[in-house]
Amino acid sequence: MTTRSRPGHGRPDPGQDTITSERRQLINIAYRLLGSLAEAEDAVQEAYARWYTMSPQQQEAIESPGAWLTTVAGRICLNVLSSARARRETYVGEWIPEPLPERTERSTGRPAGTTVDPADRVTLDESVNLAFLVVLESMTPAERVAFILHDVFCHSFAEVAEIVGRTPAACRQLASSARRRIRASQPSATPAAQRAGIVRDFKQAWEAKDINALIGLLDPDATAIADGGGLATTFLRPIEGGEQIARAWVELADRRPGNMTFLERTVNGQPGLVAQRDGVTVTVFAFEVAGDRIKHIWVVRNPEKLRRWTTD
Repeated sequence: MTTRSRPGHGRPDPGQDTITSERRQLINIAYRLLGSLAEAEDAVQEAYARWYTMSPQQQEAIESPGAWLTTVAGRICLNVLSSARARRETYVGEWIPEPLPERTERSTGRPAGTTVDPADRVTLDESVNLAFLVVLESMTPAERVAFILHDVFCHSFAEVAEIVGRTPAACRQLASSARRRIRASQPSATPAAQRAGIVRDFKQAWEAKDINALIGLLDPDATAIADGGGLATTFLRPIEGGEQIARAWVELADRRPGNMTFLERTVNGQPGLVAQRDGVTVTVFAFEVAGDRIKHIWVVRNPEKLRRWTTD
């Protein structure tokens, strides 16, 4: 991108490349805050729009364009989260965060001078896990913003306070409360290869309509939740219990169209499955594995949340 010169200065705008390079980081933050890549992109676009409506003199007065954009995008996301609660009350069925295909975005940036307690941090890989995003949905908007910006993206509580409109001490308490929710929800660690193997075994048992094998792979207290958004047929209420899920999945296999295939895919960085009809992804299945059993299954059929899967 070409840089512009400010009138009277005769030199390129030093902030132009800087603010452009911030876009990926802002998308990373906004997606984790909102659970929707489409909404994240809209929020970041709005932040950039506000930057470009300022005069060159106003832009030059901002010491750190990146920090300014993060603050503005964070406030926009906070407003979206607050209004989303009301909108989701009218949502048809369960609302599940938008699943993403293979991770292509990484960010490890950290503001200068930020100290980090490793015990209070989650990695960026973990923070895009669908199970993690589902837990974030149980938090208040302020808790979610404080936790994501501080614990995941290493912003100071003073910076978080500017976004949520509370004191740094209050933001520390918000992040601490959110951290307790995350820790309480974390299953026992299962190696990645083992998780992939369990999902593969589930796919094979499903295709074989082997109900006993499915029951053996599911935790007795497992739950399955589907999101069709009123735009695709699916079950509206969660299915609870491993045996009940196994029976439901065998029924799905019985109704499977001849032109539908199931493929192993990475869903938000974790082993998952997708269903394709004539090469078009119509369903994404995400799993949470605890020990050697599947604890949760999330089924996303809302076509508005599958655009990344049908175009990539």
